[in-house]
This record gives sequence, structure tokens and C-alpha cells, in this order.
Amino acid sequence: MIKRSFFTLSQPMLNYDLVEPDPKELESIPIPPNLILLLNEPIDSTRPPLIKKGAAVEKGEKLCLYNDSTEYTISPVTGTLTFIDTYSDDFGNTSTYLVIKNDQGQTTKTDSAIYDLKDDIASADQYLRTLPGAPPLKLLAKDDVKINTIVITCADTDLLSTTNQYVTLKFLDEVKQGAKVLKRITHVPNLCITIPEGLNIKEEFDSIKVFKTALKYPSNLPAIILKDHLNMILPAGKKPEDIGVCFISAEAVVSLGRAYKTKSADFEKILTVIGKQGTRYRVKATIGTPLHKIFKAFSILVNDQDRIIIGGPMMGFSTYTHLHPVQPDMDIVMIQGRDILPEISDYPCVNCGNCLRICPANVPVNILVRYLEADLYEEADDKYDLSSCIECGLCAYVCTAKIPLFQYIRLGKHELLKLRAEV
Repeated sequence: MIKRSFFTLSQPMLNYDLVEPDPKELESIPIPPNLILLLNEPIDSTRPPLIKKGAAVEKGEKLCLYNDSTEYTISPVTGTLTFIDTYSDDFGNTSTYLVIKNDQGQTTKTDSAIYDLKDDIASADQYLRTLPGAPPLKLLAKDDVKINTIVITCADTDLLSTTNQYVTLKFLDEVKQGAKVLKRITHVPNLCITIPEGLNIKEEFDSIKVFKTALKYPSNLPAIILKDHLNMILPAGKKPEDIGVCFISAEAVVSLGRAYKTKSADFEKILTVIGKQGTRYRVKATIGTPLHKIFKAFSILVNDQDRIIIGGPMMGFSTYTHLHPVQPDMDIVMIQGRDILPEISDYPCVNCGNCLRICPANVPVNILVRYLEADLYEEADDKYDLSSCIECGLCAYVCTAKIPLFQYIRLGKHELLKLRAEV
């Protein structure tokens, strides 16, 4: 594996958005008649299921497919399971989706199940994985992963999103309380927090080390934070947890603090919605709410061939249905009109060098993509640093030939994992 160093980005430079100094209150989306939950486990017809169509569920009830399942979801409402079927993601990985019809007249203040939460990570992992912000409790609870530093991210990772900045600005005291809970249940010695430069937060964070992140994209990505603030280089093909660092969003920390205070789960997710004209909405919706319910609330009409993007403009992915539900880790949703979709071509690389100059990991993208186009994934990794890519999307943004480089790389990594798993 070639080890390539990070270097200063060339132009163009993209700036993160800062949340407004005095943001408006959240627009609350009513709980819809039906909610859709995704469960990260495929259906196995040879095994007796724990949950079945027609079964009644309670708000806060933990739902597992089988007796020995390690994956679960939590029902955000009291209601009835009306549908259970297979769901495939954008890489063809199969999981399960559940449709829950909620009881009429239910509100977000309806009492939820009470959990027997203890001051240890195993107890938190047993009930709280699906909190808003998707706290990485499963990772923190692993016996074979040694985490010595947790980074609370109040800076949003993609452009246009201000979700975690908003949470920090509006619920700063709860961020602090959640951080205390996090430290208490994990016993991780080092707690850090990222605050974007220019965000008007002057309060102290006690024993938490504060990192001021630059407004230049991609300074808020984990690999860049590791390099700029922790003096650590993320090895090719590794994740932050492989070198002892775990990242958790500000919203997840707030949710964790609330859960330990009330001994129950919160199900209202905060997210940034960007309309076709660039209008920004900041909403609060129950996890499982189909996206079209949010669009309808703001009179956003989604036509055929419009693009719904989950995530920001640099690292987001398209969904092909307006029924896609709000998820615990969903910070931003964008709608691009069919008339202004970014151009994508199948023209060959013109060797302009823009992708080379812009790449923060110094990956030779122009050569790498040729190997990916030829399905030579092992060669792409061994010779041209496929695994070194930090997936910031800058290469696709500057590509003169309009090649979807970011998508090639994500697919290449996925196919490489499949190849190695088969060995």
C-alpha cells in the first residue's frame, strides 16, 4: 500500500455554512398515520420470527426479528405492525423495513416505555442505539475495540447542513450534560468537542478539550480532524476507531443525556431540508416519518426525475422514493429539480489534473478511476490508494469531464470488501 501524505487543498475552496445567530424555532411535523422503520438485518424465512404482521407495539418497545438477533429498532409510537418486508440499499445490501400504523390522536408527548438504564455502555447499547443522532453505542460497547478519545462534533460534516450547529446553539447545556453521561458510562479518558470558527459559543466546557474547526470544506471530516487537531493520520483502509477515536454528533449527545434523565427514548429528529430553490427549512420530525410528509408541510412538489438527496451536496446519496423515512443519522435532505440536475457524463478522463490538485489525501484519482471502470479493485487499492480516499467528494466537484468519481470510489470500496470477504 502506498502511503500518501495530506497536503493543502488547491482552489476552489468551499465554505461551510454557519447557523444564523438567532435561529427560528423548529417547524414540527405531525406524526403521520404510518411510520417506516429500517432494521439492519435481513429476513430469514427458515427462522421463527419474534414480530409478525398485525402485532401490537408500544411506544419505546424494542423490536427484533429473531430471538438471537443483535440488531434492533425502537417503535416511536404505539400502534400496529402492518407490513414487514425486505429493503435493499444503494449497494444492494438487504435489510428489513417495518410499517407501523400509529394509534389515532397520538402526540410526541405520549408516554414511552421506561428503560432500566445503568451507568455502563452495555446498558445504553441495549436500548438507545436508535436515538436521534444515532449514537455509536454498538461500537463503544465492543470488547475488541479500545477507544481512548471521543470527539463530539458540533460542526456539520457536509455543506449546507447546520443541524448540529443548531443543536449546539439551542441546547448547549444539554450538550454538556450529555457529555457527562457519555464520560460516565464509557470511562473514556479523553473527551473533545469540535466548534466551527465563527459559531458564537464562548462558554467553557470543563474538562472537554475544544477544537475550533476551519470553515473551509472538508475540515470537519473525521480524517481531517484527526490530522489537524489530534496529530493522527488515519491509515489507509482504517476507521477512526481502529486508532482509538470515536466520533459522535452533538445531537446524539443531547439525546443520550435526555434518555438517562427520563429513562426513556426520544424519537424527534432535527434535520435541515433544502428546497428546489435553495430555501432552507429546519424541522423536527418523528423517526420513521416518510419524507413526502415533510415536503408536503412546506409545499415542496417533487416531480418525476427530481432528485431527493439524503445528506449534503458533497457526500449525499440519492433515494428513488419519497417514501424514504427519516432516520436517526439523517441531518440534511435536499431536493434538486430535474431541470437543474448536475451534469454527469460517460466521457473519458481528459487528464486536466483538477482531481489530483484538490484531493486532501493525495490520491491519484485520475488513474484510480481507470482501474475502477475496469473492475480492477484489488489493483486500484494496491497501486493507486483506493482505501486512502476519505470520501469528501471534491474530486467529482472539480472534474472537467463530469465523471461521477465519488460514486465510482464508493462502489469500488464496496466491491473490494466483497472480494476480500469471499477469500
